[in-house]
Amino acid sequence: MVTGSEIARLAGVTRAAVSNWRRRYEDFPAPAGGSVNSPLFALADVQTWLSKQRKGQDVSEEVQLWQALRATYGEDMVQGLAAVAQVLAEGKAPESCELPAEAVRLAHVLAERGPASDVAEALAERFTDSVRRAGSDQVTSPRIVRALRHFAGEVASDATVLDPACGIGTLLLAVGPDRGPRRRGQESEPHSARFAQLRADLTGRTDVDVVAGDSLRDDKWPSLKADLVVCDPPVGDADWGREELLLDSRWELGTPSRAEGELAWLQHAYAHTALGGRVVVVMPASVAYRKAGRRIRAELVRRGVLTQVVSLPAGSAASHALPVHLWHLRRPSTVGDAATSVRMIDLTANDPDGDLEPAPEQIADVPLIDLLDDTVDLTPGRYVEESHRDYATEYGAIRQELSEQVRLLAELLPELIAGEGPGALDGSSVSVSDLARAGLVEYGGLEPVSTSDQLDTDFLRGFLRSTSNTRRSTSASGTFRLDGKGARIPQMDIAEQRHYGTAFRRLQEFEERARRVAELSRQAAELARDGIGNGALQPRG
Repeated sequence: MVTGSEIARLAGVTRAAVSNWRRRYEDFPAPAGGSVNSPLFALADVQTWLSKQRKGQDVSEEVQLWQALRATYGEDMVQGLAAVAQVLAEGKAPESCELPAEAVRLAHVLAERGPASDVAEALAERFTDSVRRAGSDQVTSPRIVRALRHFAGEVASDATVLDPACGIGTLLLAVGPDRGPRRRGQESEPHSARFAQLRADLTGRTDVDVVAGDSLRDDKWPSLKADLVVCDPPVGDADWGREELLLDSRWELGTPSRAEGELAWLQHAYAHTALGGRVVVVMPASVAYRKAGRRIRAELVRRGVLTQVVSLPAGSAASHALPVHLWHLRRPSTVGDAATSVRMIDLTANDPDGDLEPAPEQIADVPLIDLLDDTVDLTPGRYVEESHRDYATEYGAIRQELSEQVRLLAELLPELIAGEGPGALDGSSVSVSDLARAGLVEYGGLEPVSTSDQLDTDFLRGFLRSTSNTRRSTSASGTFRLDGKGARIPQMDIAEQRHYGTAFRRLQEFEERARRVAELSRQAAELARDGIGNGALQPRG
């Protein structure tokens, strides 16, 4: 089975070309699996169709162009992409660029066959796919772009959109309608910023302005107030400029620690929102609970700024399978406009290419007071699972089991009477080592076992746990060994051994059931206290 992207690589074309084939050719293989949004095709059927149509028999100009860029720029492919985009936009490569003549020729050939914007977008798609397969977070993955666009919702045609870490512009250009919104971007890598701007120019977006520079250290849009800020910030970057920016006015929710660079980007984005403006930021799942960020998380909640946290399906990111969150912020228009709850959405169990609309059981609206505890953990799964918990049924089941266990507990405790004469081990006894040498005891498991019908196992183990034998089996360091061969047991006939063995066995079961009763008691008390506290339970009558 192969995906559309894999068919594109197989044929040496873009993913868009494969989509066109599916629409234009009635005999193109039908999906054999997957989902509506991510169909899978039988490889044998695809290869047969490609051979019949003579598709992919020769290396396409697009593949030749990509190979020429790879040979010239290696790992610095963005520089080559920007140079090609400039050729497409202006007819010639920049003078300072090493773009080979063959790449210029191929770019012109491709532009003559279709819109230049399609060539640029095809190169951007191929670059994104190569980065994803390399396991890098250099470019926002298509799955995250799709999810952020979905949860960002409608964007007005006269809105201002900002992406302060826009990379090659994928996220900035993806949200909102193609025409209308004013789009502003900033990117620290100059070639990426240039390519993002040229992509916008080639697609006819006239009100797009992308500049180069470090947004945290050198904000190029200091006075900009946007209606929507989107951002997929660098992850795990401790060198984000904390020492230089300790007194920066953007840290209105608290100064981030060196390890919380993502919260610095979050506040930078929030500082650029207009009244009523929104922020949607991609966050690693660990930012929701790390101790260093607790104060800022608490302030986000306390001020009613945080409105929603979405935990995306595993596999949404390009370089790992860990959960990724989307944090939604909104700057209140008035004092009374602040959020009173945070919507938690947990999609971690979903297909990353499936439907993004959450089911009712994947949503929980959590009052702010319930989030402001010692940890201020903003992980959606914690609250979604709790909100759909059936307290009454669960409490009733625990209470019933606890009652039954307590009843059985009393019955298990054996009836014992006063003994006669000296202690059992003060009389005639035999050492366990002698029994082992005689072949009557084995140590195959955690506890010794009788191998003779003249020795009862429960009798043996019971006396091994007696106080006197415990002392013999405990080393100077305090380590207890139940199979201590220095232990001794009374000499009794088998009938009497079994009488004692039954008592010991019931005591063992009594101890195990007592531990179960203790655990059930803890669960019942905790469940009852939480249920009464959140209104899910109330006293009868």
